[in-house]
Amino acid sequence: MSDIDKSEIGGNAQKDPSNWVTGDEDMTGAQKSYLMTLSEEAGVEMDEMLTKAEASERIDELQEKTGRGS
Repeated sequence: MSDIDKSEIGGNAQKDPSNWVTGDEDMTGAQKSYLMTLSEEAGVEMDEMLTKAEASERIDELQEKTGRGS
C-alpha cells in the first residue's frame, strides 16, 4: 500500500498513458480532431489508427514540435 494521500494529488494529476485502463481503446473524437490540427501544423502525416494512449503521447510530441506545449 502506498503512503501517498490521494487527496493531496489534486484533480489535475496526470497518469502515464501506458498505465491507462482504457488506453488500448480507439482514440476519442476530440483526440482525433486535435491530432489532425497538430499534424497539419507540424507538416506530418497523421496516423488514424492510434489508441487513446498512443494518441495522447503523439499529442504531447506534436505540441512540443509546434510550440503549443505548456
